[in-house]
Amino acid sequence: MNLYETIYIIKPDVEEEAIKSLVEKFKALVEGAGEIDTIDEWGKRKLAYEIDDYAEGYYVYMKFKAESHVPKELDRVFGITEDIIRHLIVKLEK
Repeated sequence: MNLYETIYIIKPDVEEEAIKSLVEKFKALVEGAGEIDTIDEWGKRKLAYEIDDYAEGYYVYMKFKAESHVPKELDRVFGITEDIIRHLIVKLEK
């Protein structure tokens, strides 16, 4: 298994229940073929620059161990989830 970390930004106008649902959705996706090391919800923060007319977003950091196909699937799901405005997945060196 490889070690990865991801940060994704949820639109700031999403309700609290929907945010919890999104976090659980991505957590379950990773746990299907890997294990979560850390999930840290950073909350609403100001963006460095506007993205799609949003000046702030809800940041979530996740560190996990998984096979190489999991980040590809996670990237695909981030891309089709309309409430995600940005995401980044990085493979960490051991």
